[in-house]
Formats: sequence, structure tokens, C-alpha cells
Amino acid sequence: MEFAAKRRKNHKNKSDRKRVRMKFGVVQFPGSNCDQDCIHVIRRVMGHEAFYLWHKDEDLQGADCVMVPGGFSYGDYLRCGAIARFAPMMTAVKKFAAAGGIVIGICNGFQILLEAGLLQGAMQRNRRLKFQCESVHLRVEHASGPFTCKAQEGQVLRIPIAHGEGNYFADTSTLSELNRNGQVAFRYCDGMGKTTDEANPNGSLENIAGITNRSGNVLGMMPHPERASESILGSEDGKVIFESIISWIMNHGTGRKESVVLSKG
Repeated sequence: MEFAAKRRKNHKNKSDRKRVRMKFGVVQFPGSNCDQDCIHVIRRVMGHEAFYLWHKDEDLQGADCVMVPGGFSYGDYLRCGAIARFAPMMTAVKKFAAAGGIVIGICNGFQILLEAGLLQGAMQRNRRLKFQCESVHLRVEHASGPFTCKAQEGQVLRIPIAHGEGNYFADTSTLSELNRNGQVAFRYCDGMGKTTDEANPNGSLENIAGITNRSGNVLGMMPHPERASESILGSEDGKVIFESIISWIMNHGTGRKESVVLSKG
């Protein structure tokens, strides 16, 4: 009887763990056009909860991870992300990040995070002064932390880009700091993992495609992993980034200082 009861309890605990679902909040600005892609991947591909966070609101609705998607927020007037950084929702996102919450900015989202001061550096026009829309190769620089813990160091990912201002720039001291602290998450490379100038689609310094903040809980990347998470789209390589986020939260929690209860469904 005691053994049977213990078995039922263990089975229930395993079932509960299987039902744990992460909550992803996707910020929605006027001009966002990759927000639905993010929602689709989280819900339909990864099997977790995803919902929109309107730019005028300040309630993150208990999100375990905040996604700042690609697009042309506020029409990219003045400068990419320059207006979006003042949105009320970004005030909440900054507080969330400061408390250790996990934030990922993709393409325009990366630009917004830079403008908001959550990441170091800035974006310039692509060196060819053209909008680049193509699949590129990325090399995983560090297989640790919330965004790459399920990847392998040196792993090459094939993920598409679509931007006109993805030319990452930072001064010499900032670049040294990023490298010293292991904050460069991805670099553009060829299919063999070599970081050549030919493999650099936009002129980014040191072939940088994505960086984190010093604490490692905020990532900005120009390539679109949400567009490379299903085989029907030609690549599932981007899926490892979402798998990493989910695995990290499952094993380490959200990282936020306040207590968080994960939703079950």
C-alpha cells in the first residue's frame, strides 16, 4: 500500500513537471511585424504560453521571459528603436531586466534594447546601404546562460536576417569589455564556423551578431530564430535558443529577485 501510494505520488510529480508551461510576453509596438511569428513559435512549436504586451501598458502579466520582436517600431522614425525606448512598456521591461528577468530582443528588438541602454553599443546602416534579407550562419560563442545552454560552443546555426541597420558598432573599450566578459553570444561565420569578412552580411565589428548584458539575462540578436524553428521554413536551428530559455527557467527559475510561481496547465 505504502509503495503504491509512493508510486502514485511520484507519477503525479512527474506529470506536474511535464505540465509546467513558461509564460512568454511579446511586446507589441505600432509597426511590429514579427510579434505574431514569436507568438506562433512559442505556442505551436515550443508548446508554451505566449501573449502580447501592448506598448502603452506597464503590466508584464507575470511573464517569465519578455520578447522584444522585430519590425519597424513607430516606423523607425529618427532612428531604429529611438522612439520605442520611451514606451511605457519599456519602463517595465527595464525594471524586469534589472531584477534579473530574462529578456530577448530580436532584430528591431535588439535595436530597441540598445537605445534603451539595456545593452552596450549601437547600430549603423548596413555597410552596403541596402536592406539585407537572406539566411546566414552564426557561430555560438558560449554554450552557457539562458540563451545558449542547450547549444554547443562553436556550433554553427543557419538563421535568416532581415534588416537595413544591423551594422553593430562599439568603441574599442566596449568591445574589449564584451569579449573579456564573454558577452558576445553569436558571430557571423561561414558554414564551417570561420568568421570571415565575406560571411559578415552587414559590416558589424568583429562579426558580432548578438550580445548579452554583463549579467547574461538580456540578449539582443539581429538574426531571427523565430523564422528558423520549423523544418518547413528550411531550418530548425533557431529552436535551440528557445529550448535554452525554457530549460534555463525550468532549472534555474526566472532569475528575478521576487518570488515567481510558474503556471501549470
